[in-house]
Amino acid sequence: MTEALDTAVCSVARTQRGRFFWAAWWTGPPARTPFRKPDASNGGAATPEAALAEAEALSGRALTMTDPIWARAWMRTLRGQPPFTPRDEERLDGIARPERPAADEKRLSAWAILGIEKGATLDEIKRAYRARALATHPDRGGDPAIFRAVQRAYEKALAARPDRGRRARG
Repeated sequence: MTEALDTAVCSVARTQRGRFFWAAWWTGPPARTPFRKPDASNGGAATPEAALAEAEALSGRALTMTDPIWARAWMRTLRGQPPFTPRDEERLDGIARPERPAADEKRLSAWAILGIEKGATLDEIKRAYRARALATHPDRGGDPAIFRAVQRAYEKALAARPDRGRRARG
């Protein structure tokens, strides 16, 4: 028999479609390793308050709101993905991520940000950009400010390339 929690919790997260998904734990707290699935969950509420009310009606008790990271982890698990992104893991570990690039990162050239030599070909610029964009994209756990810096570096590198504006004649 499982023992009920002193405080049952509900996590509510916004979905990609602008609705609200809830996940509730009342027989035990959410756990990171191994990820403990919720006692109940559902999506589609119009507001966070409606999501909480639906969870409370199902559980039959008052629920305390907890961090949305837990509802997002359950949504990712339902899609067959790992529950936490690297960014979520850092957040759970209490590691603060800077919102803006450090001053040193702001001074880096477009070439240094992309990791290529000045005067790189168009193909080299595109390959480097794709690799850096995938590594820094917020949907993959990257920092949004660094991702924007990579985008700006790509635009600068394209504008500065020596063969810019020339068309091959054939």
